[in-house]
Amino acid sequence: QVQLGEFGGGLVQAGGSLRLSCVAFGRTFSNYVMAWFRQAPGKEREFVVGLRWPGRSTYYADSVKGRFTISRDNAENTVYLQMNSLKPEDTAVYFCAWGLRLLTTPAYDYWGQGTQVTVSS
Repeated sequence: QVQLGEFGGGLVQAGGSLRLSCVAFGRTFSNYVMAWFRQAPGKEREFVVGLRWPGRSTYYADSVKGRFTISRDNAENTVYLQMNSLKPEDTAVYFCAWGLRLLTTPAYDYWGQGTQVTVSS
């Protein structure tokens, strides 16, 4: 069992930045993937970025490349999503996900509760 908790959402103006955190605790694995998804009202859950561990290879959705950065603090068992140059279309509930394969579909084993990000124009 893996439990995830997201932190750091909020309201920001277009062009601003936010950093989301996802803390993972519970059962440990030597190889896994942590990813961020987002879901806007009336839309399907959308892949944002994934990070493989170990190795730290990453995969970003085209819509966030060059603006968002995923990173990991091994000691804190935390994954971060640094979001810069935010746009109103980035407004969504952001979810942290855990799985054994890097997938761009929401077929992950464990999910956090989500954190709201709102970008005003």
